[in-house]
Amino acid sequence: MPTAIAVTSPDLVLPPHDRQTPPAVVQPLATLESSLTGMHALIEQHGYVISLYPASAASADGEAARRLHTVRSVLESDRIALLGIDLPPLGLALLAQQLRQLSACDVSPGVLASAARLLAHYIYAGALLGSVARLDRVPVSLKSHAKSWVPGAQFGVLANPRPQLVRVGQGELTGPEFGTRLLVAADQPPSDWVTTTLAPAWRVQGVATVPLPEESARWWGTARLAEFAAGLYDVSVLYQLVSSVRREECHWCGLELIGDRCGFCAAPLSPPSELPAPAVRAASSVHALPRGVT
Repeated sequence: MPTAIAVTSPDLVLPPHDRQTPPAVVQPLATLESSLTGMHALIEQHGYVISLYPASAASADGEAARRLHTVRSVLESDRIALLGIDLPPLGLALLAQQLRQLSACDVSPGVLASAARLLAHYIYAGALLGSVARLDRVPVSLKSHAKSWVPGAQFGVLANPRPQLVRVGQGELTGPEFGTRLLVAADQPPSDWVTTTLAPAWRVQGVATVPLPEESARWWGTARLAEFAAGLYDVSVLYQLVSSVRREECHWCGLELIGDRCGFCAAPLSPPSELPAPAVRAASSVHALPRGVT
């Protein structure tokens, strides 16, 4: 069975692209007993579990993050990766979908977990907002705050990979320079700006409408929003991206990883070994190259 990809809420589960994409698991967090039972069953069935949760949960009520860490501590398992991701809700759902796609490929659990940070960098997550008065995820100028009180004002906001805010009709959001598929979720969409203006400007290769995550209104500070997220969707491209990064072995748990930190035990990559003394190097015909991380 492929590595299980778990999320903390059912509205973070996006429909699969195809029959090969495994389903996501919704982590039961109602009680500690149900959380322990559910996680133990996942480990028994899949071997390894990668559980994604909003990084904001650690700074808000923190219940989801605390419960997950308690479960891992009680089970004393090194097969559970707990990843707090600093993405808006729809962006987090997209990342979970990408990891589900990759879990069906020959990607080891350690590489899959550490790939989350890499893939998150290629997700363009934002929203169309009717007000930025209560927005605290992206820097908002005093001028933008004042304009948000003007009737009919709308703002395009990008939270990832680089924060950006523009007033609709007076600027453009910087989009990806690679092919993406755009997801759009709106409860009470203030306009069709996302699909008629943003999507063509970003030259997306497809648009799909999905339900708005329950957490989105709190995350963006208003219920007058249309959330969007653009990212890689072809599993062969995702696989090529992850496979192109140099793999290392975690010095603590022994799993493979990419980047500078293990997704399961959070141990940092060991620093390169110190170079031999000059006299020794001069006598050797082999030149050691410092190890680099892609």
